[in-house]
Amino acid sequence: MGANTSTALGVSGEAAEIVVAEDPGVVDLFAVLAYGEISAFYRLAEEAKLSPTLRGKVAVAKMAAAEMGHFKTLEGALADRGVDVFDAMAPFVRALDAYHASTDPSTWLESMVKFYVGDGIAADFYTEIAGALTPEIAEIVRDVLEETSHSEFVVEEVRNAVAQNRADRDRLTLWGRRLLGEAITQAQYVMAQRDELTDLVLTATGDLNGIAMLFERMQNSHAERMAVLGLG
Repeated sequence: MGANTSTALGVSGEAAEIVVAEDPGVVDLFAVLAYGEISAFYRLAEEAKLSPTLRGKVAVAKMAAAEMGHFKTLEGALADRGVDVFDAMAPFVRALDAYHASTDPSTWLESMVKFYVGDGIAADFYTEIAGALTPEIAEIVRDVLEETSHSEFVVEEVRNAVAQNRADRDRLTLWGRRLLGEAITQAQYVMAQRDELTDLVLTATGDLNGIAMLFERMQNSHAERMAVLGLG
């Protein structure tokens, strides 16, 4: 067992490694989450322009405000560790920017599916990792990944649209599959860039087979979200 882990009982009752708060992988985790949140803020602010209604613009603005709040939480958590948020985020800029560039929505409906499904995929990945963190660290991670009530607006809008238009439903179903594939590719790339983050994920999942099972659970959760949107 490494110096940055301790032992606790897992859900199966067997001994499981828990990542301690001082593990360097925690800084990387906070950093990649922080860049994800600030990216989401700017993305939401920009894509609000695609909304055909004022109601939509306001709903997305509220979502963007929540993302900025999450960023500030992570900025503070890094500062408490003596880490500058901008320096910490730098290694993850390329991967996350590439993901957003490859999944740039062209319509309002595509934007909303990305709000709900794309961001949900990332949340599933990091929430699972939180299960291997000490409570005070896990609480920060879960807090910044918590879905806001504004996502209910997305569900209503998309469900109504696809119920009335089969072409939109088929197109958005394919779009959802693309989001899943790109998100998993991005997660793998991010881990490959940082040994500390890879070690943290391996501790959280157990081994490479555990990572494969994690991605499988992410696919199942993705299918559930697509069904909620009427795209199952």
